[in-house]
Amino acid sequence: MPSKWQTLLVSASTLPVNDQLSAVNTFLHQSLSYVPDSLLYGMEDYWASPAELFTSQQGDCEDWAIASYVSLRALGIPDAQLRLVYVRARIGAENSGLSQAHMVLAYYPDTGAEPLILDSLIQAILPASARPDLTPVFSFNATGLWAGSGNQKSKQSATARLSRWRDLVQRLELQGIVL
Repeated sequence: MPSKWQTLLVSASTLPVNDQLSAVNTFLHQSLSYVPDSLLYGMEDYWASPAELFTSQQGDCEDWAIASYVSLRALGIPDAQLRLVYVRARIGAENSGLSQAHMVLAYYPDTGAEPLILDSLIQAILPASARPDLTPVFSFNATGLWAGSGNQKSKQSATARLSRWRDLVQRLELQGIVL
């Protein structure tokens, strides 16, 4: 599977950004099956690298969002335009009070612009305003950490605050991927 991923990255490298988003999103939706970490890794929460994800072709929402992020970074999209977003995803009807932890990838076309959301739950890439089922808790990338949906950057880095992110970044570097 990593060779199919590499083929995707080569074929998408010359596309306009929106087509790159679509190509990565479509590839992940067609290539991966959802399996919770407890079944796949025997632990409650594990953030897989793309190599791990594509080898098993199975993962959860964090793995999917991380693979989207790493893919788009590899295609040259600046870190400032991408954020991994930890959200509460509403389950059920519009007035349902039930939610679960979930992760998506946000792409910001311009500074301060409304982000587009890439999500393992639905194939459509939609603006954040079209996703009232998602409530942002915090977001991060290789260079920062933000609370909620705002642009107030934390004084601490994501690697300092998020041990799973720190562990993943270290594994990525060992695999030759530098964010």
